Amino acid sequence: MAMNNDRSSTDEAKKIQLDEKLGNDRNIDAEGGQRSKYGASNGATGGRIAPVLGHLQGYDFGDDSGSDILGKQIEMEADNAIKYRTCSWQKTAALLFSEYICLAIMSFPYSYSVLGLVPGLILTVAVAAVVLYTSLVVWEFCVRHPEVRDVCDIGQMLFFGKKWVWYATAVMFILNNCFIQGLHVLVTAKYLNTITSHSQCTVVFSIIAAIVCWFCSLPRTFSTLSKLATASAFFTFVSVFLAAVFSGVESHPFGYTLDPNATDLTTGLALPNGEPIVTAIPVEGVTFVAGMNAFLNIAYTFIGQITLPSFIAEMENPKDFPKALWAITICEVIVFSVVGGVVYGFTGNQYMTAPAFGSLGNEVFKKVSFSFMIPTLIFLGVLYASVSARFIFFRIFEGTRHKTSHTVVGWAAWGGILAATWLAAFVIAEVIPFFSDLLALMSSLFDSFFGFIFWGVAYIRMRRVDGQYTGLIHPKTPYGYSMFGLNVAIICTGCFFLSAGTYTSVQSIIDGYEAGSFSGPFTCASNGI
Repeated sequence: MAMNNDRSSTDEAKKIQLDEKLGNDRNIDAEGGQRSKYGASNGATGGRIAPVLGHLQGYDFGDDSGSDILGKQIEMEADNAIKYRTCSWQKTAALLFSEYICLAIMSFPYSYSVLGLVPGLILTVAVAAVVLYTSLVVWEFCVRHPEVRDVCDIGQMLFFGKKWVWYATAVMFILNNCFIQGLHVLVTAKYLNTITSHSQCTVVFSIIAAIVCWFCSLPRTFSTLSKLATASAFFTFVSVFLAAVFSGVESHPFGYTLDPNATDLTTGLALPNGEPIVTAIPVEGVTFVAGMNAFLNIAYTFIGQITLPSFIAEMENPKDFPKALWAITICEVIVFSVVGGVVYGFTGNQYMTAPAFGSLGNEVFKKVSFSFMIPTLIFLGVLYASVSARFIFFRIFEGTRHKTSHTVVGWAAWGGILAATWLAAFVIAEVIPFFSDLLALMSSLFDSFFGFIFWGVAYIRMRRVDGQYTGLIHPKTPYGYSMFGLNVAIICTGCFFLSAGTYTSVQSIIDGYEAGSFSGPFTCASNGI
C-alpha cells in the first residue's frame, strides 16, 4: 500500500511539474472558463466539443482534457530521435513571418491603384483584424484539442465527426498547397528570366526551381525549418524596403512618357502617359471584377490559417502561440501599408505592375531589389510542401519507428512524398495557361472555408460547450450576443468569398481568353518582368 501511495505521489508531482512547464493553472475550472479574447495565455483551456477522433485514439491520452493530452504527447516523444513538439513561440513566429512577409507584398501597390489609397489602407487594416481574430479562434480550438495534427482533423471534428468531411477537407488542403507550390515554381522561373535576361528556356528554369525547392524541403521538423524561415523573412524585408526606396529615388517609373500619342509598336494600342496619377478613391470606370480582384488580392495575402494547426501541433507550449500571432499581425499591417502606399505614391495608376518590381524604371534597381526576394520565393513553397508532406507521412507511419527515428524507409518515404508534391507543382505551373487566375479561383473556393467558415463554426461550437449545451450563445449577455453575431458574419463573409470570389476569378479567366493573353503549356517564352 505504501508503495502504491509513493507511486501516486510521484505521478502527481510529475504532472504538477508538467503543468508548470506548460503554464497551466490547476486552480481554474477547465470546463467553464473562457479563454481571453485577446489571446492571453493564463486562462482556462475550456472543454472539448467532441471526443478524440477515432484515428487518433490509438494513444493512451488519459483523460480527455487538453493539458493531459499535450503532456502525454511530450512524454511520449522524450526518447525519440526525431522530436516534433519542439517549437518555441519564437520559432513559430519565424515560420509565420516567412509565410506572410512574402512576394505578395509587392502586389499591394497594384491593389491600391485600383481601389484608391484610402479604401486600400482601410481594407488592409480591416482584413488583418478579422484574420487575427479567426487565428485566435484556431489557437483556442487547438489548445482544447491538442491531438489534432492539421486542418483536416479540425474539419472532421467541427462537422460532427463525419469522415466524408475529412476527405473533402484533405482534397482542398492538398490542392491548395500544391497550387501555392506551383506559384513559387513559376515565380522563381520569372526571377531567373529577369535576372539572366532570359538566358534559358523558361521550362528549364522551372525544373531548376522545383529541384532546389525539393532539396530545401527535406528537414523533417518545423523547428529546423524555422532557421531557414528567419533568413527568408529578413531578406524579404530588405527586398521590399529597397523597392520602396528605389521607387522614390529614381526619376520616373518604367514606361514613363509625356507623349499622349505614344503607342505600342506591336499592338498599336496607346501607351500610358503623363505624370503618375495617385488617387485617394477609385478612379471612374473601375469594374466590379477589377475591384473585387484587387480586394481579394489583399485578403488572400493575409489568409493563411490553413497552416496554423500544423504549426501549433509542433509547439512545445501552444499557449504561447498568440505572442507569435500578435507579432506578425502588427508587422504585416505596417509593412503592407507602408510599402504599398509608398510604391503606389511614386508609380501611380498608369505605370503600375504586379509585382511592383516591374514598375522600377532602372534595371539595376529592379534586379537588386528582386534578388533579395529569392529566399522567400523558395522557402514559402518549401513551407507548404512540408505541411503537405507531414500530412501524408504521419498517416502512413503513425505509431511506427519510421516517424520518430532516422530510418532509411522513413527518409526515403519523406523525400519521395516531397518529390511527388513538387512534381505536381511543376506540372500545374507549366500546363495551365491561366495559372494566376486559377490560383485566385482555388483561393476563392478553399480560403472561404479555411479563412472564415471553419472558424466561425468553431467559435460557436466552443461557446456551446462553455454554456453546458444550453444553446448556441454563451454567455447570454450583450457581449455574448455580439460575439455570436460577429461569428455569423464571419461565416457569411466566407460564403461571399465562395460566391463573389469564384465569380470574379472565372470572369477574369474568360476575359483573359478573349484578350488572347494566355500562353501555351510548357512554353519557352520569357515570363520575366
